[in-house]
Amino acid sequence: MYIKQLDKDLPALWFEDGVVHFIEQRKLPLELLFHETRTAEETAAAITDMIVRGAPAIGAAGAFGMAQAWLAKEGREEATKLISDARPTAKDLFTAVDEMEKVWTDGGDVVKASLEYTAKVVEKCRLIGEHGAERIKDGMKLLTHCNAGALATVDWGTALAPMRAAHRQDKNIFVWVDETRPWLQGSRLTAWELYQEGIEHAIIADNASGHYMHLGEVDMIIVGADRIAANGDAANKIGTYEKAVVAKENDIPFYVAAPDTTFDLGTNTGRDIPIEEREGAEVLEYAGSRVANPGSEAKNPVFDYTPHRYITGYITEYGIVKDLSQLPL
Repeated sequence: MYIKQLDKDLPALWFEDGVVHFIEQRKLPLELLFHETRTAEETAAAITDMIVRGAPAIGAAGAFGMAQAWLAKEGREEATKLISDARPTAKDLFTAVDEMEKVWTDGGDVVKASLEYTAKVVEKCRLIGEHGAERIKDGMKLLTHCNAGALATVDWGTALAPMRAAHRQDKNIFVWVDETRPWLQGSRLTAWELYQEGIEHAIIADNASGHYMHLGEVDMIIVGADRIAANGDAANKIGTYEKAVVAKENDIPFYVAAPDTTFDLGTNTGRDIPIEEREGAEVLEYAGSRVANPGSEAKNPVFDYTPHRYITGYITEYGIVKDLSQLPL
């Protein structure tokens, strides 16, 4: 992705000489900093601590963490558990770890495999952009929730990939960016990426999206996903479900963009997807200071799932489909 401050393109993370380099996503947009991890334990911590987030990017980080453990001649089973336990919901993490474990078991080069895996993820996202841009017409107003851009996928993005591609095709588009409480991945990260690309956008409070849909100010919604069940139910950042329901009420197309690494045919429905719940302090505090009533507690589910009946289609590297039976999974 293009970064104005550096006047060059950079991926969200990369692996070099045994070190994983991350754009420190917790510091954006106010600071562009980088974080390095030199061991599998440090890389797992970077995933857990949200230095890197977004399902495909977490998968790439997991692959690199497995490569670090392989280079250090650590135990394969221990490394697999360490990385897999970093976060529970994103299917890409388990997809990547499983692939690296197989290479390790077969006596292959896990470093090479991790680099190849990540390159494939980037290409899948590029193709998602190409296919998704076909549905974006000149003058459209789009809406997205959370951050499913290059920061979440190494490069290009899933939900943002069609927007990048449409913009580069000189289509005039506008993007409504949900702020996405409590980590503000929309207002901090998605807005930052769109700004870098020069794509016109506006940040809105999460609960303002229905207002703009009702006014006819939203032509299409595109979101990413952290796991898609066998029946097409899709888990994404908390708040996605309500966007889909309101979109259905207002006859607005609602697309989920994801590579095949996010699809989980071993999970039957959205109800079977493990939903991560993080510390309530993330809801009760802002920038480290408590803003909520001192005597109150909070619940903090990180994801929800959208039933497939609310999803217009899935934008994948294979094209746009209405149901999963049309994909070579």
